[in-house]
Amino acid sequence: MDTIASLFSFITTPVSWVIVQFHAVYGKIFGPDTGWAWGLSIVSLVILIRICLIPLFVKQIKATRAMQTLQPEMKKIQERYKNDKQRQSEEMMKLYKESGTNPLSSCLPILAQSPFFFALYHVLNGIATGSTIGVINESLLASARKAHIVGAPLAAKFTDGSSKVEALGASLTDVRVVTAVMIVLMSASQFYTQRQLMTKNVDTTVKTPFMQQQKMLMYVFPVMFAVFGINFPVGVLVYWLTTNVWTMGQQMYVIRNNPTPGSKAQAAYLERLTKHVTHHGKTRRRSEKTIVKAIVAKGRDRNEFERSFINALTKAGLVAQADGTVMKGEAQAVAQTEDGVTTTGAARRQQPKRQTKAQRQSGAVKAGGDSTSASSDVSDSPDPSASEGKTTSLEKSDEPQDAKPQDAKPATQQAPKSGSNGRSRAQSGQRKGGPQRPKSPSKK
Repeated sequence: MDTIASLFSFITTPVSWVIVQFHAVYGKIFGPDTGWAWGLSIVSLVILIRICLIPLFVKQIKATRAMQTLQPEMKKIQERYKNDKQRQSEEMMKLYKESGTNPLSSCLPILAQSPFFFALYHVLNGIATGSTIGVINESLLASARKAHIVGAPLAAKFTDGSSKVEALGASLTDVRVVTAVMIVLMSASQFYTQRQLMTKNVDTTVKTPFMQQQKMLMYVFPVMFAVFGINFPVGVLVYWLTTNVWTMGQQMYVIRNNPTPGSKAQAAYLERLTKHVTHHGKTRRRSEKTIVKAIVAKGRDRNEFERSFINALTKAGLVAQADGTVMKGEAQAVAQTEDGVTTTGAARRQQPKRQTKAQRQSGAVKAGGDSTSASSDVSDSPDPSASEGKTTSLEKSDEPQDAKPQDAKPATQQAPKSGSNGRSRAQSGQRKGGPQRPKSPSKK
């Protein structure tokens, strides 16, 4: 313990000073010798440390997202070198180096808390052994030894004997019950936090070293807390339970409002965002605009949840813009199609309506009547060339078989009989002379 104290002596004094300052504030409210004053001082220390660690938490999120984007490449490497584990590991490390990511970055907040954890442990152990440390003098030491949290002294442990517990003014049963409950809550909160990350915010279908690492942490950390927790003082258990609850709430907020692309959390978020945007007709918050902007910029690379989001906006008459805003669809507004191709919303040219056979025949009859009346007007002209035009017009009007105007019969009778017979035979598919061509049985 002396070795650990010497290693973390540079931070033991600041930690003890912060605890004393918080104790001075809470002591005026709850009393200086109460468990509330000392317990809330430890909780406030945790909150202060975690606020200072928020930049590291943001860096951890970015590193985790970078690992998520590398998962398709990791899967390709696994499939390519599935029979050569050594080459597979080398290619993975090469990919990490090229992309600038680190699979151990998810442990940054835990590693950063370690100095504070050992410093607090050393301070509370000094209280348990009755020795002053840092800025904690004799009077503060006596006050801390009198403090009880739900019947358990601040410096008591699960493994302490009855004589030591009685010297602190408590019973062995109370100490073991309180410490056991706190150890279970500490391990359960750690397990739930890691499981929440694994089931909601990552793609578990891709088996990568990063996924194996996260899965290992999900089971290893709770066991570690349960094993080492029996040797932690009650004050340290309060510290670690508080930081686990903070981590769980912080992660729930991130998963709900900024989920990993392709995860179940993103599907739930885009479903909520669709209802919100279609109800108000616009994106109201900056975070919503950021996510919509990222979805629009992906184009053809959108996943199924993002395509469903764009389609839902289109059905509601809304168009997602490149700056993250959402506008009502107009005739000339730019819309995003399902496959990511940008098209204009201009009106399409309508195809002419298809007519039935009866409509086409009636139209042909009407056209034939108009041409006949026109020929009659020409026949009244004294010009002989007009008479020739009349004959030509009458001969052409006799060619369509569907249209059979009554006025065309006299002109047909003036034509030579042989020509008429030859033309009718030609129309029926027969030869003028020689052997006749047999009809095909397949055509009727």
